Amino acid sequence: MAYAQGMSELIENRPERVKLLKGIIQSLHAGAPQEEVRQSLEELVCRTDYSEIMAMEQQLIADGMPVSEILGMCDLHSQVTRDVLVQLAPAPLPAGHPIDTLRRENEALRDAIARLQQMMNRVLEIGNDAGGVPSVLDWRQALNDLQDVDKHYQRKEHLLFTALERHGISGPSKVMWGKHDQIRDLLKDLAAALCQGDVSTAELKLLAATTGAAAASALKEMIYKEEHILFPMCLEKFTAAEWAEIWASSPRYGWCLVEPRQGYQPQFAAAPARGPANEAVAMPTGNLSLEQLTAIFSTLPVDLTFVDADDRVAFFSEGPHRVFARSRAIIGRKVQNCHPPRSVDVVDRILGDFREGRQNVAEFWIQFTGRFVHIRYFAVRGDGGQYLGTLEVTQDIGPLRALEGERRLLAYDAPAPAGIQ
Repeated sequence: MAYAQGMSELIENRPERVKLLKGIIQSLHAGAPQEEVRQSLEELVCRTDYSEIMAMEQQLIADGMPVSEILGMCDLHSQVTRDVLVQLAPAPLPAGHPIDTLRRENEALRDAIARLQQMMNRVLEIGNDAGGVPSVLDWRQALNDLQDVDKHYQRKEHLLFTALERHGISGPSKVMWGKHDQIRDLLKDLAAALCQGDVSTAELKLLAATTGAAAASALKEMIYKEEHILFPMCLEKFTAAEWAEIWASSPRYGWCLVEPRQGYQPQFAAAPARGPANEAVAMPTGNLSLEQLTAIFSTLPVDLTFVDADDRVAFFSEGPHRVFARSRAIIGRKVQNCHPPRSVDVVDRILGDFREGRQNVAEFWIQFTGRFVHIRYFAVRGDGGQYLGTLEVTQDIGPLRALEGERRLLAYDAPAPAGIQ
């Protein structure tokens, strides 16, 4: 009886319940059978909620468990905790609230997943020596719709995750970002395979049973995690001003399959006081007003982002044709958290080499959405050589690579914009 009473007190104690939840999940990582772990959860934890699942993953990372290991097991975490997770009714929200839009996107994604699975099932049902494969064009259309999920994920990564970090929650976001990248890779592999001109029915059946099935499953699992863990956590933690900031920055990343509805009235925080636009900023080589300085940064044919000596994003330029979208929500964010988990090691190596004086420049060039993009990182140092931070300079250099010969006579490549005074 005393044991039962003690166990009852344990179950009612949230920190102890999170600790117990963490221990049971650790046993899953150690190789305990999934059914055994599920039974332990049902007997000892009984009921848990989204905040305890997030706290458990946060503690696992704080204890030193690599994000990659949690990433490899997080779908199992979700599956074994599903029976003990309190299923909350979705909170009512005004039309057009950022979570309202994300939920509606999930509904559209569910439809696209169902269409993809329907097309794949038709392929699986026909014989290997069939004369033709039905509905492959419909299969490709459903896949094209699903690839739009990248916009949905980018808004999560750069807006929701940023705000969660302000509330001390970063570990679960890293795990979820890693799953995003796995889903992106599966969809990319599926698209590449479907674009092949001559694919046999047997090859398509194998594709449907492997990559296609994995992509559909991963997408559905992510929707479940969003709606039962991520969204409730965000709705509990974020202020009205943070939601307004997320709403204002969302169009930079675009919408997934549906457009936001009208109705939400954002409540912005009061803007900080600023000096006069014509107040001069004195520099060794001249003086510029704040208005001039802002306009110069916006006019440069490169995108600039400055990360300070503490690895926090301090500034970015806002040109009209940015290569990579930026939102003001990232100001003050650790730069490591602005990148997917699989690239953080490279980010840390660059910053470490710059900070220690081993290197001053790192550069990359990539193909990105039809553009040839040159990315350079420069160590920024003071007069005494002390490390002040890192400057990222990004430029679409495709037009420059196409130049040939010489141009010695004046010629404009585009007409002057209307309305210039």
